[in-house]
Amino acid sequence: MPATTGDKLRFRFAKTGALRLLGHQDLVRSVERLLRRAAVPFRQTQGFHPGPRLIFALSLPLGADALDDVVELELTSPHAAEDVLPRLNAQSPEGLHFREARVVPLKTTAMVRRAVYRIAFPDEMTPAVEASAAGLLSSERVWVDRLHPTPRRTNIRPFLRGLTVTPGEVSLDLWVTPCGSARGDELTRLLGLTEVVAGGSVLTRVTLELHDELTAPPGDSPPEGRPETAPLEHVPAALARDAAHDASPPPAATWGPSPDGPEVE
Repeated sequence: MPATTGDKLRFRFAKTGALRLLGHQDLVRSVERLLRRAAVPFRQTQGFHPGPRLIFALSLPLGADALDDVVELELTSPHAAEDVLPRLNAQSPEGLHFREARVVPLKTTAMVRRAVYRIAFPDEMTPAVEASAAGLLSSERVWVDRLHPTPRRTNIRPFLRGLTVTPGEVSLDLWVTPCGSARGDELTRLLGLTEVVAGGSVLTRVTLELHDELTAPPGDSPPEGRPETAPLEHVPAALARDAAHDASPPPAATWGPSPDGPEVE
């Protein structure tokens, strides 16, 4: 029987509406503020900038909704999950809702096994999306171009567990491993849905499946090892500039005078 109190809690939460435009680091800061408003006694990290020992299982792409994401929080003393949950929701902004909470062992870490996304499109596009999905699943390799950490082509076919198309909607069932995964934006592009996304259709992460929450032996398993890669023969000039900018070292800190006195840059 699971513990009713503990010093580490795992939450399932939804992030929707205008908050889908909130980046991951901004979400972390927002949750820290609501923890303080809710008077939740969280354990802090060490260092010059201590913060809550708060771990999101998988960061959410900017612009995407989440219906069943996972975050874990360490506390300074044992608390009941059913007591902390309403305190968080009472302080949460519109669009952020903590759906459930449970106690987990302190040394447990949420390890994502699968991520399921969905995106809607006009009904008349269903045959074209079905054909694209069938083509991807029947392919031995599905190549995408990635610039980070270095420009390369990556075969994401091993990460495609399934693509299910129904009238006006497609579900993306993706494996998540320590060596990588496929991305929702990559799949929407491969399925010919770029204009649909540009027109306002929102990618939604429906759920995250965790290794330690499986209640029965899995019928299938995620791929092992690193994905197959190949050199990227041609990098568009604009993307090459972005990659070079990201890879350039930060400017060195300097001390010097200014009209208003000494300053650090």
